[in-house]
Amino acid sequence: MTGVRCMLMRGGTSKGAYFLAEDLPADPAARDDLLLRIMGTPDPRQIDGIGGAHLVTSKVAIVSAATEPGHDVDYLFLQLGVDQPTVSDRQTCGNLLAGVGQFAVERGLVPAGPERTTVRVRLLNTGTIAVATFATPGGEVDYSGGTAISGVPGTAAPVELDFTETEGSVCGSLLPTGHVRDDVGGIEVSCVDNGMPVVVARAADLGITGYEPADVLAADSALTERIDALRTEAGKLMGLGDVSASSVPKTTLVAAPRDGGAICTRTFIPVKPHPSIGVLGGVSVVTALLLDGAVGSELLVAPPAGEPVEIEHASGKLAVGIEFDTTTTPPRVRRSTVIRTARKLFDGTVFPRQ
Repeated sequence: MTGVRCMLMRGGTSKGAYFLAEDLPADPAARDDLLLRIMGTPDPRQIDGIGGAHLVTSKVAIVSAATEPGHDVDYLFLQLGVDQPTVSDRQTCGNLLAGVGQFAVERGLVPAGPERTTVRVRLLNTGTIAVATFATPGGEVDYSGGTAISGVPGTAAPVELDFTETEGSVCGSLLPTGHVRDDVGGIEVSCVDNGMPVVVARAADLGITGYEPADVLAADSALTERIDALRTEAGKLMGLGDVSASSVPKTTLVAAPRDGGAICTRTFIPVKPHPSIGVLGGVSVVTALLLDGAVGSELLVAPPAGEPVEIEHASGKLAVGIEFDTTTTPPRVRRSTVIRTARKLFDGTVFPRQ
């Protein structure tokens, strides 16, 4: 049996298989078939593969040396289904991005600095650039450290992610519908794309508090049906077409904070409750809430100027920094920053199902 070189990494609150592009088939159809067999899809347990039976653990990062000047590596994200044999490149993943720079160093694509290394990553899904900075004492990646992030036990080395030119990266504009606020089936929403298309609505308008645990939300079939109808219609308004088989746009329901943060959130991908919140999803949500007149902006407890916005989610908090250019109407996003962690779990050969 011929195996494939693979590194399994936790990136942020996700887990995925990282590959060099050269180790996978160049033909997308052949590549996707191979990845489905590696991950163990379709099967709700993914018992015959390395997937973790959840969308946040059924992810793939494909990395290669940069093909154009201005950055160091190219990163293609693929979201694989669990019980359905789907492979989607319609979104990127900011959580797996947290491990791309370290993987590039480990595979020799980028030389390590003596203390810290900065890697410019082109996100092929969106065409945008992200800058990842992480520790490399002695010229080697160090995954150990004292930084904790919600949704991950223990601590690890911090990874600083800096995003620029992310607004409209999927839909073409920060406000894909042309409005800060829209009505979708009687529900007020704000549709924003600052690296991830997101539909923001008030939790109360969907009949929940917004503080429910993820498993309680998952068991509410009436709620998930409403979420699906909402995002499907919103997807059309955002110019995404038929999104019934897509994981975007994501839906985030917001409520007033109750644990010292700035806003409380519950996110669905596409209708399954997220155990926390995605990195770029969080960036888009904060961007939306900082816009005048956006749905849920009245619930935001804004921090002092220049301070990050702390998002409360189902398993903790995520701090997001947004810098606007306020000389335009609507304001433009200059940059977004988050702190994540990542850890190498294994490096070796994975054997796909035949």
